[in-house]
Amino acid sequence: MREAAFWESREEEKVQCTLCRHLCLIASGKRGLCGVRENRDGVLYSLVYEKLIAENVDAIEKKPLFHYLPGSRAYSVATVGCNFHCRNCQNYDISQWNAARGPVPGQNVPPAEIVKRARAKGCRSIAYTYTEPTIFYEYAYDTAVLAHEAGLGNVFVTNGYTTTAALEKIAPYLDAANVDLKGFREDFYRDVIGARLSGVLDTLRDYRRLGIWIEVTTLVIPGYNDADSDLKALARFIHQELGAHTPWHVTAFYPTYRLQDAAPTPVDTLRRARRIGLDEGLTFVYEGNVPGEGGENTYCPSCGKKVIARVGYRVEVSHLHNGACDSCQTPLEGIWT
Repeated sequence: MREAAFWESREEEKVQCTLCRHLCLIASGKRGLCGVRENRDGVLYSLVYEKLIAENVDAIEKKPLFHYLPGSRAYSVATVGCNFHCRNCQNYDISQWNAARGPVPGQNVPPAEIVKRARAKGCRSIAYTYTEPTIFYEYAYDTAVLAHEAGLGNVFVTNGYTTTAALEKIAPYLDAANVDLKGFREDFYRDVIGARLSGVLDTLRDYRRLGIWIEVTTLVIPGYNDADSDLKALARFIHQELGAHTPWHVTAFYPTYRLQDAAPTPVDTLRRARRIGLDEGLTFVYEGNVPGEGGENTYCPSCGKKVIARVGYRVEVSHLHNGACDSCQTPLEGIWT
């Protein structure tokens, strides 16, 4: 247990957490919506510091990050807890952990040990992923500082609900992020996610302003967020606010957790979403969770050459040289070396 960052005292021993955009007001003895930040006698504590629940060596493409060190490996880490309660959560067994299940689970692994393990496995970055990295911010921050000193990159796979102040503090050590933009209607965010769309949009703007490389992912759920009007509005936001070169990953949904009434996403729906993104002016739109369909490849925006061929999370062929197409020498946006 460790005293939390980003909170303020309130009357009657209450505290206001200012780490994420829920801004939970927490009474003494209670926890925030994430379930892992607790007010003890007027002081807010993180219950997951050095409580590692998951670790793995992943292809960076699995995050998914297609324009950040392609073909490299990331050392992925997580604790329990999340500040969202998505009905379609794929990692609900660890993200939706709550106090009723007993003591906080996880191995006691200090930040320096994570960095040591990442280097020993030949990883080029550490990915804070699987659950929401914001809720284990103190752990992620200390690890990111050490990783940066050791020459490793740091990437967030995030729901995009971090407050401006918290993101600004970690920004010097954060190289890239994949941010979920789960839909483009407030009612969808309220009913399916348990958050506000406006908060995610503001966080995305912060990422762009701070110069952190971002890629955006939308899980396309039939009957929930797959209308042409929703996809067009979302793509337009990316183009206008984040930049035409920002990669957009449209990925296939499969029924899970508390969202069993929706059908799996047809490949044709992903193709339609990709076409919408391209028609709205985005340069790089990728199809996810349907390996081998061709929507995972990167094409040169100038000559059209397939500069990176992918199958699933594997880079098959690369025709990038120092971040540029080897045919026409056009630079492609991203972090390549």
